Amino acid sequence: MGTVTIRTVEGTMMVGTDSRGHSVVIGRSPEDRSVFVGVKASDLLLLSAAACSAYDVVEILSKQRQPMRDLKVFCTGEQQSDPSYTFTSIHLHYIAYGDVDPEKLAKAISLSEDKYCSVINTLRPGVPITSDYEVET
Repeated sequence: MGTVTIRTVEGTMMVGTDSRGHSVVIGRSPEDRSVFVGVKASDLLLLSAAACSAYDVVEILSKQRQPMRDLKVFCTGEQQSDPSYTFTSIHLHYIAYGDVDPEKLAKAISLSEDKYCSVINTLRPGVPITSDYEVET
């Protein structure tokens, strides 16, 4: 079990620290609230889903000895337009670079999203999550 910490710096600008001591700036400028000087809190949710799944996909493809040079995951989320701005859908688009077998990539994504990724599996009961992929050699 991990514990994260949020510490306010000034106004709505904060520093979040993960369970291993790594930090990220979150929020808006104290001088101009229309300017984000850190990550938007709701974007952290999308980043978490993308990072969790990307980690799994890289691990799975590595074990399958797939010659992947790079992996990018674009994660988009639709939110309600009024408070509480709940996410109504999330989509992940994976791009694997290298001579990767598309069937093995699809299987790795499926394993991540359906079995291994704790973030996606936590969100899925309430938020529809879709994905697609492509391979660029």
